[in-house]
Amino acid sequence: MSLTLTVLPWVTGIFFVAMLLAAWRLAIGPSLPDRILALDTLYIVGVAVVVMAGMAWSSRDWFEVALLVGLLGFIGTVVMSRYLARGDIVE
Repeated sequence: MSLTLTVLPWVTGIFFVAMLLAAWRLAIGPSLPDRILALDTLYIVGVAVVVMAGMAWSSRDWFEVALLVGLLGFIGTVVMSRYLARGDIVE
């Protein structure tokens, strides 16, 4: 068994804990910026989980999915931050 397949279950567990903590902050966050940051953290950890799935199943298609999720997460964070700062998305 390779080192990658040995380490992946441990890393998956750590990422699951990170997602739980970010979801907790998203749910109870005292302010809107905290919630936006928690959602961004969920996107980042989601990208990491998708990359790990690609490594575990030796498929390059998962890396394209990770790029798409990362792009959508970035755009979502920018839109929410802009709405928070200006009160409207489009000038």
